[in-house]
Amino acid sequence: MGYSTGPGDPGGPPTIVRAAQYVRMSTDHQKYSTENQAEIIATYAAQRDFNIVRTYADEGRSGLNIAGRGALQQLIEDVRSHSADFEAVLVYDVSRWGRFQDADESAYYEFICREAGITVHYCAEQFENDGSLSTTIIKNMKRAMAGEYSRELSAKVFTGQCRLITLGYRQGGSAGYGLRRHLVDEYNQPKAPLERGEHKSLQTDRVILVPGPPDEVATVQRIYKLFVVQRRSEREIATLLNAEGLRTDLGRTWTRAIVHQILSNEKYIGNNIYNRVSFKLKQKRVVNAPDMWIRGEQAFEPIVDRDFFEAAQRIFAERARRFSDDELLKMLADLLGARGALSGMIIDELDEMPSTATYRHRFGSLVQAYRLIGYEPERDYRYIETNRVLRLMHPGIVAATSEAIERVGGAVQVDPTTDLLIINGELSLSLVIVRCAETSAGNLRWKFRLDTSLRPDITVAVRMDARNKAVRDYYLLPWIDVGSSERLGMAEENGVYLDAYRTHDLSPLYHLTRRHRLGAAA
Repeated sequence: MGYSTGPGDPGGPPTIVRAAQYVRMSTDHQKYSTENQAEIIATYAAQRDFNIVRTYADEGRSGLNIAGRGALQQLIEDVRSHSADFEAVLVYDVSRWGRFQDADESAYYEFICREAGITVHYCAEQFENDGSLSTTIIKNMKRAMAGEYSRELSAKVFTGQCRLITLGYRQGGSAGYGLRRHLVDEYNQPKAPLERGEHKSLQTDRVILVPGPPDEVATVQRIYKLFVVQRRSEREIATLLNAEGLRTDLGRTWTRAIVHQILSNEKYIGNNIYNRVSFKLKQKRVVNAPDMWIRGEQAFEPIVDRDFFEAAQRIFAERARRFSDDELLKMLADLLGARGALSGMIIDELDEMPSTATYRHRFGSLVQAYRLIGYEPERDYRYIETNRVLRLMHPGIVAATSEAIERVGGAVQVDPTTDLLIINGELSLSLVIVRCAETSAGNLRWKFRLDTSLRPDITVAVRMDARNKAVRDYYLLPWIDVGSSERLGMAEENGVYLDAYRTHDLSPLYHLTRRHRLGAAA
């Protein structure tokens, strides 16, 4: 029950218990709106003498994990820090607390509350959450059923998406240079082109790819000829296009990675490919082998001759021929003998040499490969090499962030000079990759400079892990709060002043930039 009586007056009036409500609406269960949940919770609270003093709401948030669910994260943080001003948490049902794939995770967050003396009540369930044996069994069963619902739904959605792929319909993602998205109706009749950030509004409509502007199509075909006939490298092609003043479909300068993507993607010969990367149920992202790809052959009008495409793939296959460790080191030693010195730039500028990434992957680092052939650079290049890798990561993170914002309906413009993102024509965003350094005591530190000349509304600090190999977490830093600090130094834990802006992924940013339709005024 939500009330208690005074110890000296067992028959006295009930004491009102302060409570918080947690509501969540997910994209896979729209019928449970947060307003409907709040109404049921309010009825429950009135019957049990709870006084709802705080609301935590996650709207449009999946319950598969806690990442991206800022309200639940804040609730747990308030409980852990003993700053909660309530004694109970009211939730609509077990599934609104979460559809965690591990039922123990759901129980863990409830345990955190209970350990702090805060009870969790499931207002629409047919059991009292009183810790009894029957309640524990039913609750655990419901947790498992909530997770199983998501698994079954994921399998059904995946099957449906695979069928649409084989029928020749595009499933998300930008069209790419030289191609454009076009809307067709349920009878496959063309309706209208889709601009970046636009989405279909009717469930029966579908999206296909069509040839883009003639100049872009001609550039794509020229890239294949430069690569296959003239044997120009991707880097040389990118340099040539930039020298001519050409820009990508996003208005950016050309890079080796962009050229490589055009040369290796089957959509340019009309094939529709899906499931190259899996991220099911928000678990670990997995790069799938080609035999797991879902392919729709000749789904779109091709803009590249198949012979040219297959010739490009043969060049890639020859490059990817697996060298033994001894062969790699011999090639490196031969290059050292010819040049007298080694660097990442010297290695990568030679098409006949494996890339520096190959040496890092095989030997752990480029410096370690140097040592194995007896070469000691005059200075420690590890810092420079790490910075170089992070610089190469930056365009990919900018592109991925832009595409994710556009998928939720936002419009993004990228300044090709500053890489500043202008979202919906009103919000400026700067993405900064922050290198991790280890102190002599073994502590991790991150330092970076805020761009005081551009003064972006939000700076996204992408913190790398201890090895600077993967992203550790993100900080969404508003200029209005942190702009007075030109330099920022971070430790593993930074207190509420900074860690209030920390997030495990960029879901809060995407939610912030989502376009919401306003209803008509009464």
